[in-house]
Amino acid sequence: MKCDYASGMRHELGAKANTRSWRELYRAAVLETDREELPRRIAEAEKALILRARELFVMSGDNNDEGEAIDDALYLLRALRHCLERKTTDLEAA
Repeated sequence: MKCDYASGMRHELGAKANTRSWRELYRAAVLETDREELPRRIAEAEKALILRARELFVMSGDNNDEGEAIDDALYLLRALRHCLERKTTDLEAA
């Protein structure tokens, strides 16, 4: 049986890149100040979070901390989207 060390390293580096990717997109959404850009930022971050959650689901190992961080981030993004939609509705009604 041959151990493919390089393949394992690529997988590990890819996982770290994916973790960084969703965190960067999440941070960009949370810090976005342009109301026109915010829905796109939220959607991008949610997509990255969901993809990473799926990856963690099939991975072995202790991923509880990152999984909880993803759950928290998705919750906050949904709340942010709700606030944005409500504020937009309020502005249209005024």
